[in-house]
Amino acid sequence: MNCGNHPDPSAYAVIMAGGKGERFWPLSTSRRPKQLLALAGGKPLIVQAVERLAGVVPPERMVIVTNASLVAPIRELLGEGSPVGVLGEPVGRDTAAAVAVGAAWVRRRDPEGVFCVMTADHIIGNLPVFRNTLQQGMALCAANDVLMTIGIEPAEPSSAYGYIEAGEAWTSAGEIDFFQVRRFVEKPDADTARTYLATGRYAWNSGMFVWSVRSIQNAFEKFRPVLAERLAAWSACGGDKELQAALDRDFEGLEKISIDYAVMEKADNIVMCKGAFEWDDVGSWPALQSHLPADGQGNATKGDVAAFGSSGNIVVSEGRLTALVGVSHLVVVQAEGVTLVCDKDRSQDIKGLLAELRLQQNRDRIL
Repeated sequence: MNCGNHPDPSAYAVIMAGGKGERFWPLSTSRRPKQLLALAGGKPLIVQAVERLAGVVPPERMVIVTNASLVAPIRELLGEGSPVGVLGEPVGRDTAAAVAVGAAWVRRRDPEGVFCVMTADHIIGNLPVFRNTLQQGMALCAANDVLMTIGIEPAEPSSAYGYIEAGEAWTSAGEIDFFQVRRFVEKPDADTARTYLATGRYAWNSGMFVWSVRSIQNAFEKFRPVLAERLAAWSACGGDKELQAALDRDFEGLEKISIDYAVMEKADNIVMCKGAFEWDDVGSWPALQSHLPADGQGNATKGDVAAFGSSGNIVVSEGRLTALVGVSHLVVVQAEGVTLVCDKDRSQDIKGLLAELRLQQNRDRIL
């Protein structure tokens, strides 16, 4: 397996892009979710997800698995003539089903292929290190029957992420150490997270994976035989149109379960590395603050914004001026004909607000 600057002919990528991005409402809506937005970096997150794989996987060996309603918008963002595959799920069935779709797409092209599983809505920096991590992981997964996950060295004792505990050293390649995985743990409380960091054994669970078609097929056969059967049937489809028709027919009957619960927490051939690149899942408005330009009072802004006697706010304005006077520690967003004003410490409650709005009449256009 090649670990240089040129893509290996057996390397593929599956990009999961089915999230709703509700925590970024009203900028993110069901018609224009987070992964389609240029939150940071100047380009839509889905476009960044494709471009950062340059030199690892060529675009014709990438497939995006998304909501059926987002297939056309994503193709438009990628540009006319883009060779990247785009498949739509008629209903959401979580990440295990999305991985099975991607595995079928790869298997139809190369039964001996190796592929990475990426998410479309993360921000990643230090791309040379990121790409080297993927290339080394793909080389190891091509030669070994393992399921690899990429952990992130914790920057702080966060309770916002699940954690992976590293076990015994497995191997090293390209200045990257790989470990056996002892266990996956759910999002801990703050005290437990501090304990994890003190051991030096734990990493944040990034939701990024690498494995061969054969290894993930074997794992599905062992732990989720229905998905294994669907994977095999989908991979026999004659092309992407036939595969899409099969997904439209089969998807609603599938179990809704994450790849972590379905496979990763059960398998005994899991290995991990700690990604030494910059990573942020940007899971909330406060998480976006460090990626936006700030004024002298610590107001992080995007769009037409004026702030007077105000500090520590996050302000995003689409199309018209948003002005603040004498306020602090707020999230203020003006988009899609909606204005949101929210205490930064309550930003996780936006999902609760959306649940209430769904119960009201004539709110569909803003959700």
